[in-house]
Amino acid sequence: MENYFDLTGRVALITGCSTGLGVQMAKALANQGCSIVPVARREEKIREVAEMLRDDFGVDTLPIRCDITDTKMVEAVVDEALEHFGHIDILINNAGTGAVAPAEDITDQQFRNELDIDLFGTFRVARAVAKKAMIPAQYGRIINIASMYGLVGNKIAPASPYHAAKGGVVNLTRALAAEWGKYNITVNSICPGYFCTPLTKETLDSQWFKDYAKGAIPMERYGVEGELDTAAIFLASQASSYVNGVMLPVDGGYTAM
Repeated sequence: MENYFDLTGRVALITGCSTGLGVQMAKALANQGCSIVPVARREEKIREVAEMLRDDFGVDTLPIRCDITDTKMVEAVVDEALEHFGHIDILINNAGTGAVAPAEDITDQQFRNELDIDLFGTFRVARAVAKKAMIPAQYGRIINIASMYGLVGNKIAPASPYHAAKGGVVNLTRALAAEWGKYNITVNSICPGYFCTPLTKETLDSQWFKDYAKGAIPMERYGVEGELDTAAIFLASQASSYVNGVMLPVDGGYTAM
C-alpha cells in the first residue's frame, strides 16, 4: 500500500527549531523519513534537537545557527545545507516573536522588530531557499507558520504588531504561491490557534484561560502536541501537490466564529 505521506529522501529546513512547535514539526517530518536542517539562534538547543532526531528517527540532520534578520546569515545557511545534502525540498518558516502591549503603548522599535522577524524574516528565508534550491530543482514545498491572529483580531491579548506581521505572512503566502507555482513550488500557510508550548503552558493551564476557551473556542480547549503535526506533514508531502496559496487554520474552530 502506498504511503502518501512518505518523506524519505526529502530534506526540510525548519526555522525556529530550538523549542516548541518547531521541534514538534521536525519530529513529525523525521518520523516520515525526512532529513532535517534545524535552524535557530541558540546553537546549543539546535544541536540537542539534531541529536534527538538522529537518535529517535535515524535521519540525517544538520543544525545551523542563524538569525533570520541577517540576510547574509540566511544565505549562508542555505548554501551550507545545499553543500551537505545537495537539495532542500521543504521549508517551514516557523521562527517568530510576539510583542504584547496595548496598541497605544507599542513603540516604533517594537513594531519594526516584529515585522523584521515575523514578516521580513519569513520572506528572507523563502527568497534564499527558492532562488538557490527550489527554482533550480523545479520542486518545493514552503510552509509559512502564520497564526489565526493573522486572520482575525482579538480582545484577550493586545498584540497589534503581531497581528500586522502575521497578516502580512498570510498575504505574502498568496503572493509567493502565485509567483512560484510555475516552478512546481507550493507555498501555503498554517495558522495555529492556542497551542501548549514551554512558553505558553502556564498561561493556557490557568483557570481564567480555561474559562475564556469555553466561550471563544468551539472545542473549548487549547491544542496539544501532535495536533499541528499532521497539517505540516500533509503540506510537506506529495499528497498536497495541487494545494497552493492556502491558509489552513488549526485552531479548534476559533476563526469559525
